[in-house]
Amino acid sequence: MNNYVTDSTLRLLRDREEVVKLTQALVRIPSVYRPGDPEGNEQKVAQYVANYLKQMGVEVHIEEVEPGRPNVIGIIDSGKPGKTILFEGHTDVVTEGDRSAWTYDPFGAEIVNGRIYGRGTNDTKGNLACMITAVHSLLREKEQWKGKIILCIPCDEEGMMIGIKHFIQRGWAKGVDGAIICEPEENQVCIAQKGAMRIVIRVYGKMAHGAIPLSGINPNTRMAKLICELEQLEKREKERLGKHPLLGWPSITPTILKAPVHGDAQINVIPDQCMTTLDIRTIPGQDHEELCEEIQRIFERLAKEDPDFKGEFEVIENRPWTKTSKDEPIVKAVAEAVRRVTKKEPYYNGVPGATDGTFLHLEGIPIVTIGAGDREIPHQVDEYVEIDELAETTEIYRTAALLFLNEEV
Repeated sequence: MNNYVTDSTLRLLRDREEVVKLTQALVRIPSVYRPGDPEGNEQKVAQYVANYLKQMGVEVHIEEVEPGRPNVIGIIDSGKPGKTILFEGHTDVVTEGDRSAWTYDPFGAEIVNGRIYGRGTNDTKGNLACMITAVHSLLREKEQWKGKIILCIPCDEEGMMIGIKHFIQRGWAKGVDGAIICEPEENQVCIAQKGAMRIVIRVYGKMAHGAIPLSGINPNTRMAKLICELEQLEKREKERLGKHPLLGWPSITPTILKAPVHGDAQINVIPDQCMTTLDIRTIPGQDHEELCEEIQRIFERLAKEDPDFKGEFEVIENRPWTKTSKDEPIVKAVAEAVRRVTKKEPYYNGVPGATDGTFLHLEGIPIVTIGAGDREIPHQVDEYVEIDELAETTEIYRTAALLFLNEEV
């Protein structure tokens, strides 16, 4: 018993040291996507990950989705028939924004008071490091398990999710029995996530002098009416559905507002066009097609009230909400892993946004989202992750894989 405790303690210390060093290495390779910038993509960090996996003895595939934007796929086959578990963690991060606003170098991965600071420490390079370290630990310890582990490491989760779409189109998701989405969720067991619709709206007018407004058609006032109508639609949806126990309220949020769409704005010129974008987040009970029909009816009503109202909208991204039963084996495995590692009962929750798991869910794969990191920290200045939580997450991933593959839950 004493030898087992000693060996186990040494393993935990080793895994903790590895996950910290790997997180730092990944964060120090900037992977903010900047179109046209050869340094502004995921190429370097993907290559680093691929080399790291090869050194572990993992079968590695690198597939370019777009120039400079590869997916990395790692395969670990036990050689014994069984289930397939997938871990997913993306390589891209959002912009650091104004560097002068950061206390620490956004790509320095500095350790201060038990935290690692930097862009991606929380979302989600820390968790990518956790899933790699967990698998490395299984291989080092020569653990016995059945079936197969797939490490899905795609590009572009923060954008249009072209990485995971390519992964699925190439057939890598076929035969997967359960997936763990490695995102910052404070190690809560997230079994639901909001859907997302991205919509571009254009309202057309007629350019004119600001001093002679009747000689033109102002798209701005008409867009204002449309936005107010959308606010009322959001209110009706909240009243109809209520607050979801895991996901909270549905929302319809105008984000970008631009007029004119092309050229320079001038204070004494009525623009010819106004554009806005909508970030719509949905919960179970909402049908995306029906929402689009509601928006179309708003356009038709405004056009009926005002003959000069001319507008259109385009759905540029459509990601449905997801939910996974607590009875799914992948959820049971993760929940039991949390119990064993933390000595606490798992806390079930939902993901406030969409993840790459959305598209795996559409393939019929049960998904559960869990990982290290404060849920409120992603995309913020001075992003960080707690080292203790990284170590905990690594052990949860490791334990969940063994429980799921050996069908012990």
